Amino acid sequence: MATIAMDSSSSSLLYPPPEVPKKLHDENRQKLLKHLRENLDSSSRPLHGFVLLQGGEEQTRYCTDHEDLFRQESYFAYLFGVREPGFYGAIDVNTGNSILFAPRLPSEYAVWMGEIKPLSHFKEVYTVSMVHYTDEITEVLNNQYHGSGKPLLFLLHGLNTDSKNFSKPASFEGIEKFETDVKTLHPILTECRVLKSKLELSVIQYANDISSEAHIEVMRKTKPEMKEYQMESLFLHHTYYYGSCRHCSYTCICATGDNSSVLHYGHAAAPNDKTLHDGDMALLDMGAEFHFYASDITCSFPVNGKFTSNQLLIYNAVLDAHDDVISTMKPGVNWVDMHKLAEKTILESLKKGSLLVGDVDEMMVERLGSVFMPHGLGHLMGLDTHDPGGYLKGAERPKEAGLRSLRTSRDLLEGMVITVEPGCYFIDALVIPAMDSSKTSKFFNREAITKFRGFGGVRIESDLYVTSDGCVNMTKVPRKIEDIEAVMAGAPWPVKKSVFENGGS
Repeated sequence: MATIAMDSSSSSLLYPPPEVPKKLHDENRQKLLKHLRENLDSSSRPLHGFVLLQGGEEQTRYCTDHEDLFRQESYFAYLFGVREPGFYGAIDVNTGNSILFAPRLPSEYAVWMGEIKPLSHFKEVYTVSMVHYTDEITEVLNNQYHGSGKPLLFLLHGLNTDSKNFSKPASFEGIEKFETDVKTLHPILTECRVLKSKLELSVIQYANDISSEAHIEVMRKTKPEMKEYQMESLFLHHTYYYGSCRHCSYTCICATGDNSSVLHYGHAAAPNDKTLHDGDMALLDMGAEFHFYASDITCSFPVNGKFTSNQLLIYNAVLDAHDDVISTMKPGVNWVDMHKLAEKTILESLKKGSLLVGDVDEMMVERLGSVFMPHGLGHLMGLDTHDPGGYLKGAERPKEAGLRSLRTSRDLLEGMVITVEPGCYFIDALVIPAMDSSKTSKFFNREAITKFRGFGGVRIESDLYVTSDGCVNMTKVPRKIEDIEAVMAGAPWPVKKSVFENGGS
């Protein structure tokens, strides 16, 4: 395995990135077919019709002709793995045949955009049964249908419980010649995405590996007087240069000092542009996307490479919560209970450090944990950073402070990939009202808490997949104090290469 160097002080054990097996998406289609057929059979419905999804379309910037870099719609990527825009995909429920429909491109495309690929190219690359043009959807599906009456189309339409947006059902000229069902497909396909295959886990592992390596590279090069955006740039360069990761899973959060208490820092109004100061903590939440699949990793460390006593207190409180949750995770464990475990561990540490006083169980009743960790403990992850399926139909989101931010309330299942990301933040908008509240003021050591105003916060985030009897941490970055300080001083921290072998890593 060749090691390629970016410059004299950096290299990667993960280059070149691995080839993703073509059968990954075929396995996903077979999984959907199995569960869809079981659903139809259980309700005495005939096993015929077509699953039909519409892929993503290229978007321009407002009214201009500037085309944003295209990224495929995730449900379509799950089933077909197509990276080009403008496609449709169908699966014959009866035969299992898979059909791609490619846009018929004008001859000018070859001048401006490159070779116009023949349909046989897409058939080979995406390993489907047949490929036709999008203007042939009506004709092809009618010819493939051997039942009576109009062919039935199972279209994707359902609520994303994180964004509150609905997935877009496929639409095309001639759809009125078909019967349509917009209720059956979405919950079945979403649940297929919740439980990852071995091949999916392998891809997610590589995304974690290259992102972990990039986080370590940033740690090593971080120094006071840098800019936050320089840390972001180092991460993006490493994951693209060595891992071919052209997309990030989400907007990078590179927060230092008091910015690290801004939970979604890094957006356009807070664009990772602060100067790093000696004595600041850095909170870096960054994850690369590899072959559509996400990673989501947060590292917190002092920008000068040495923890102060106050930084040690808060960091270890969060690390203990992170480790307590991971050691407890297994199938059947409820995620709300894991969130509460993380809260309680952090509160106990803050009490031990004399920032809080009183009974921790009473603090839990008053939801004091949400003052220091207002976000949820973690979320499902896969083709999207916040993967769908967090709330099953009929499930109610908790209403209490902190708990209502949870992106899932489910019991853990073998095959889930979920983030564990406890945090402890000193956010004036939450701490000051809690200190003034008649219910919670008694818990605060005001003199001690005041010293942490402007501290910011600490978050530690790893990606876990749930096994039959526990879980596996896919994230490979230093977490212990002594390891972080050693790596920032130049000590090695190797990340083993992920390989696709027998469907696993």
